[in-house]
Amino acid sequence: MHWILLIFAIAAEVAGTTFMKLSLGFTKLVPSLLLIVFYLLSLTLLNLALKGIPIGVAYAIWSGMGTLLVVGIGWALFGEPLSMLKLISICLIIAGVVGLNLGSNSHGNAESSMQQEQSLHTT
Repeated sequence: MHWILLIFAIAAEVAGTTFMKLSLGFTKLVPSLLLIVFYLLSLTLLNLALKGIPIGVAYAIWSGMGTLLVVGIGWALFGEPLSMLKLISICLIIAGVVGLNLGSNSHGNAESSMQQEQSLHTT
């Protein structure tokens, strides 16, 4: 369930960023309002996902996948250039997200991580 919330948080963040571009610096009312709505939704969903996913892993995936998708939308919808350097950089972001995910204790140990965090707040 937490991973599904993270996926929706990413989608909302990407929508918010797309509306940021469409708001033309907050000069267009509807895209500006949608930008705020989608960012609030994204942060809310990310916060809920953190109940079961370590913060480093969740944030890396949220920001990394958001970046990847926004670059794709910039290229496909707004005609922004996609250079070799951008493609290599995206691959490095993906490698970093995978590395954080593999190096974390989120697979099977999220509950113990949450228990450790809770014990920090009770001492």
